[in-house]
Amino acid sequence: MDMDRIIAALGRTQDARIIVFGDYCLDKYLYIDPKRDEPSVETGLTAYQVHRKQMYAGVGGTITNNLRALGAQVRCIGAIGCDGEGFELKQALTKVGADIRYMVEMPDRCTNTYTKPMRKQPDGSYQEMERLDFRDFSPMPQKYKDALVQALREAIDWADGVIITDQFVQEDSGVLTPFVREAVCALAKERPRQFFYADSRAFIDAYRNVMVKCNNHELLKAMRPGQALEPTQAVLEACGRELCARNGKTAFVTLGDKGSMIFDEGQVTAVPAFRVSGAIDIVGAGDATNAGIMLGLCLGLKVEEAALLGNCVSSITIQQIGTTGTASPQQVARRLEGNL
Repeated sequence: MDMDRIIAALGRTQDARIIVFGDYCLDKYLYIDPKRDEPSVETGLTAYQVHRKQMYAGVGGTITNNLRALGAQVRCIGAIGCDGEGFELKQALTKVGADIRYMVEMPDRCTNTYTKPMRKQPDGSYQEMERLDFRDFSPMPQKYKDALVQALREAIDWADGVIITDQFVQEDSGVLTPFVREAVCALAKERPRQFFYADSRAFIDAYRNVMVKCNNHELLKAMRPGQALEPTQAVLEACGRELCARNGKTAFVTLGDKGSMIFDEGQVTAVPAFRVSGAIDIVGAGDATNAGIMLGLCLGLKVEEAALLGNCVSSITIQQIGTTGTASPQQVARRLEGNL
């Protein structure tokens, strides 16, 4: 692997123009100090006192945060409600310098929100409590599906590539409904010179004409439903080849601390992980990987070089505890210079 070539590419990250299309959410962290707990007068239950809150753009927003930290230009296309959480999500995206003009607002639906109470521990650290989620569980109306596809068509000429973020495991509950997914795959077929890359938790096998990325467990669920979750290397490779052949494009499969595998035109390439020490927080690691891979592709790197860049970015973000971290080009370059 040519580390110098990858490091040199990091000097022009500002040239990369990437659309992040699909599911977005607001990550709302609420910080609670147990010393301030008090009983509710009305119920007698404990009233937890929030002394600080922090808002982050999540899911597609996490990819956006990572791309912007790396220097890329980003346009966001997703669906948000006309509610307080939607306002905060737009603020979070705008704060990092993303272009949100193509976000689709839905007055009759809520903004996906992960509310994360964080309770202070005796050593001063914070531990996450039970999460509270805001989501719509009814199917998305067709007018919003049409608006999302139209927004992507209007924005696409500007972009070098599109990252498709397909978050939810219930069919027809997020942006990537069957209708929208089919439209995105058709657009990818129309535009073979642009990079289309999808990360899907539950529907990775439904994509066509699009590069795809999943982890080893998601791969097994998609290609061998009902099998044990600890497959052999041979089974993983067989599944990866099938996935690649099915969608007609490169497939990236992440393996945690074992790195990743690339399936491309019948070939399998192993890409190593970067060794890290100390405590880690893997929340957002997959999104950091997505950002690194797409950035590398848009900068002209080979697929294995882009995969290594993705592994490097995620190795930096997982060392940031209690938050979905990001990595700068300088941090990435230093880690690449130290190799693995």
